[in-house]
Amino acid sequence: MKKFNIRKVLDGLTASSSSSSAAASPPSGSRENDMIQETLQSEHFQLCKTLRHGFPYQPSSMAFDPVQKILAIGTQNGALRLFGRAGVECYCQHESGSAVIQLEFLVNEGALVSALADDSIHLWNLRQKIPAILHSLKFNRERITFCHLPFQSKWLYVGTERGNIHIVNVESFTLSGYVIMWNKAIELSSKSHPGPVVHISDNPMDEGKLLIGFECGIVVLWDLKSKKADYRYNYDEAIHSVAWHHEGKQFVCSHSDGTLTTWNVRIPAKPAQIITPHGKQPKDGKKPEPCKPILKVEYKTTRVGEPFMILCGGLSYDTVGRRACLTVMHGKSTAVLEMDYSIVDFLTLCETPYPNDFQEPYAVVVLLEKDLVVIDLAQIGYPIFENPYPLSIHESPVTCCEYYADCPAEIIPALYSVGSKQKRQGFSKKEWPISGGNWGQGTLSFSEIIVTGHADGSIKFWDSSALMLQVLYKLKTAKVFEKPRSKEEKSTTDIVDEDPFAIQILSWCPESRVLCVAGVSAHVIVYRFSKQEVTTEEVQLLEVRMQCELNEVESPEGGGEQASAVSTPGTSSSPQTSLPQSHPSTSSNNSSDGLRDNVPCLKVRSSPLKQSPGYQVELLIQLVWVSGEPPQQITSLAVNSAYGLVAFGNGNGLAVVDYLQKTLLLNMSTAELYGSTDPHHRQPRSPRKARQPSAGFCDGNDASATPEERCKSPTSGFYSALLRFKAKISRKINMIADQKDDARDNSFSRSRSSSVTSIDRESREVVSSLYFCDSLSKKSETLAVPSLWVGTSLGGMMAITLSVPSTPEQRMQQPVAVSFCGSVVRLKGGILRMAQLDASGTLLPHVYEPWYEPNAPEEEREPPRRRRPTSPPSSQENQDCQYIVVCSEKQAKVVALPSQNFIYEHNITEASFVLRADVVTMTSGVGLACFCANGHIMTLSLPSLRPLLDVNYLPLTDMRIARTFCFSNQGQAMYLTSPTEIQRITYSQETCDNLQEMLGELFTPVETPEAPNRGFFKGLFGGGAQSLDREDLFGEVTAGKASRSLAQHIPGPGGMEGMKGAASGVVGELARARIALDERGQKLGELEERTAAMMSSADSFSKHAHDIMLKYKDKKWYQL
Repeated sequence: MKKFNIRKVLDGLTASSSSSSAAASPPSGSRENDMIQETLQSEHFQLCKTLRHGFPYQPSSMAFDPVQKILAIGTQNGALRLFGRAGVECYCQHESGSAVIQLEFLVNEGALVSALADDSIHLWNLRQKIPAILHSLKFNRERITFCHLPFQSKWLYVGTERGNIHIVNVESFTLSGYVIMWNKAIELSSKSHPGPVVHISDNPMDEGKLLIGFECGIVVLWDLKSKKADYRYNYDEAIHSVAWHHEGKQFVCSHSDGTLTTWNVRIPAKPAQIITPHGKQPKDGKKPEPCKPILKVEYKTTRVGEPFMILCGGLSYDTVGRRACLTVMHGKSTAVLEMDYSIVDFLTLCETPYPNDFQEPYAVVVLLEKDLVVIDLAQIGYPIFENPYPLSIHESPVTCCEYYADCPAEIIPALYSVGSKQKRQGFSKKEWPISGGNWGQGTLSFSEIIVTGHADGSIKFWDSSALMLQVLYKLKTAKVFEKPRSKEEKSTTDIVDEDPFAIQILSWCPESRVLCVAGVSAHVIVYRFSKQEVTTEEVQLLEVRMQCELNEVESPEGGGEQASAVSTPGTSSSPQTSLPQSHPSTSSNNSSDGLRDNVPCLKVRSSPLKQSPGYQVELLIQLVWVSGEPPQQITSLAVNSAYGLVAFGNGNGLAVVDYLQKTLLLNMSTAELYGSTDPHHRQPRSPRKARQPSAGFCDGNDASATPEERCKSPTSGFYSALLRFKAKISRKINMIADQKDDARDNSFSRSRSSSVTSIDRESREVVSSLYFCDSLSKKSETLAVPSLWVGTSLGGMMAITLSVPSTPEQRMQQPVAVSFCGSVVRLKGGILRMAQLDASGTLLPHVYEPWYEPNAPEEEREPPRRRRPTSPPSSQENQDCQYIVVCSEKQAKVVALPSQNFIYEHNITEASFVLRADVVTMTSGVGLACFCANGHIMTLSLPSLRPLLDVNYLPLTDMRIARTFCFSNQGQAMYLTSPTEIQRITYSQETCDNLQEMLGELFTPVETPEAPNRGFFKGLFGGGAQSLDREDLFGEVTAGKASRSLAQHIPGPGGMEGMKGAASGVVGELARARIALDERGQKLGELEERTAAMMSSADSFSKHAHDIMLKYKDKKWYQL
């Protein structure tokens, strides 16, 4: 444990980091003998990914292991997501990043084959908690189009764009010399190429017969032993998929004209049946009108009843605008199931893995573009299963998020109890069919909650404890507003073109359960948690005029001690009138010159609002238009339940609202906050001449982008960084300027509330950070008092003291007094985060009021509550007893209070800037965590600001990461890695060490079901399934070696040697012991074989000697 003397901090900083700047000298005298002990060291930190939650972004393929009950989904960017039972998930990534075009499980073997668009195939080992690639094979001359791996076979059929089929041994990942060439498969008389291979499957009853489908419409039944085609089936329309009947006598093809053709294997001349499931049948017997292609069909049989035929696509062309459908044909009934998104793939889950038995289908897994649906085939009406995975993160695009680790234990059950009443009804009664894997053994001792804000104004609370993610509760903030019925009714006062209810900033106190949100339409809503349902006749509304006229700024007199104008709560029932006298509310929507004035951006709901148990509206605050100018979007937000105050700021200044008395306490520009200490030379602002077009959260030049790809407004933590991002990014971080593929994710909010250019924005001072605390804000103070610390985008930090009435009765009757302390400290770059430490360097928790039921009757309420103290320190004369930690985009400083001397200083970055900074509590101490735009994640000790961790983790490639990245306590962090997925990481060494134990296991030892009984007569007369010795047919002895130039074998990192080297901990020791035991057993086996050979040789010698003895026993010597 290292000790730091404040007088000798320069030496410590110089030794610890070359990038650390010089620290200010502490005052002499009283601080000489003070020692601050720091327990946080660099060995407490290590960075690694933990889990990825959410729906796989841009899915492209899917596979299911019917024995292990595991689902695999591949994506267009080379990602692989594996799902077992609820809480068992895994994420892997192909290095090439190419799209996954097909997945094939080695059923019940703990392995998976993936085929990629770059013509490579990979073998994944799923028997370890973090799957790894064992082998890879890269085709050089042919493009892969289709793969097929028969059940309980080690030979993989690979079809190519040229129409050829190659065979790969999945154990060694080597090519067989056996090749099926397209020109031998089709008729010799054919003059055209049949096109790519679109289907490969073996006959369920005869493994020696391979069915090959070519794109042009030709299907070939290939005899593997005789190496020739037995039958060829021709149809005029292109083929998309083929499915066998389990008896192997019939198969069904789906075609590009919306038809299904059924073929008898031994009658290739014409189809046995042709149907158009969605085609209109003409009365005169003519051919039905063509429909859209049937992309896939599956043919599943049952022991009792009619078979199922399941298909996607095939709708009539006159159904323009109709959603994608899955069609289930069962006997004479046809059910058309509409989906919310387009269908990527579907799989039918069956009771048996054997293709030559009655399939007994029980569910259909449908992979949609943005959802995963499982349909119950066994119940009438085909209900869907309730999905246990957290796949609804992107239900509405995520606009902001916050991460809370080490939350109060009672908050999760409270949210779950109210959220469980919001669940939909009508799900299948059966259990979720994807139930493989086991949960991890280890767990974390603290609870975690992730809160996400969305574009539609909704807020979701997620339980993220123990490496899981489960939605707890959903809040819809848009309920307090009137929604326009159509685009024509859209209000002219909106400051965004779309998503007017989108959440921009969240401020939540888990202890008091007070929630405050800021929306993109310049509104703030304060919520309180209640377990009782209430009906609010009229939403409590407070309208605020925020206007910044720089040429009218007057500095406060008296050294910044001037109190603000405070409105005394009147007898009026309308809270709109509770405004400061300098900004009276008017009922007119237009000023004398015809400009919009005193008009909010959104219309508040006029009818009674029924509020269910959960979060209920306490107060709605709306910024209004001022003299034709729209309000600026809110850039910072803070709420404090102990004081009953909410503070928010933007480009015009700062406002503080008393949400208990529903009054405005403070409404001032940043220049007025500085008072006479304003360090900036401010010019008068030019009047607005025209309304600036906007796309709200989006970049207006890309109307075709999907909602998930829209760039949302920044949150308060890095707002000032984003304001200067446009002007400076080209010369600071070139990597960001090159990312132009996703226009909306790489753009910035261009709100109508901004009337300045990017250069003007850079010079405008914005309130970027707010922090409520009990502190010694003035040099003369000896007792900590309620305070509000204000940080700006130009690096200024000011303090405001608050005089809060002590008793609950006085609190509701007397106003809160406000006084200004002026500027306290200045840093390079905008202020991102502020926190408070005590004299020993321990983080002081925020003050809060414990939660109580706000709707309880007066007689049942708890006795008068006082705000929870944080053991406010008292200061003797000339003695510091508090530290304020301030982090900006460029540097961090620690300031002693009440002397306001700089104690420590550290320059975090020069070439880049910090996007997110948080003061976090670890098991071993307190630190400062930072995420920079150049991708570096850093941690610094507190209060000495020693660098403890610096990892180049993730370069900032789009604004989604910057908008959603956040740190939390206990070494946890997260960000939105795609529009639909949350990536959780840890920077804690302890969590990294225990990660293997906490992760779930995908593979579990399960017995493979017994093969179907052939029956006596089938066995007697040879009517059952015919097996094939593929080893004899495809092996090197018979088939020879394949051309070396055809494909290149690449050993994967997950091979046996890699597993030996990577094994660690208890699991690794067991693995090494098992390997050693196997090697010892192998050596003992070899020794036993040699011993047996020697014994056999000795027996042979003894017998031979005995025969010679008998031969010459009775002969004389001269007869020899």
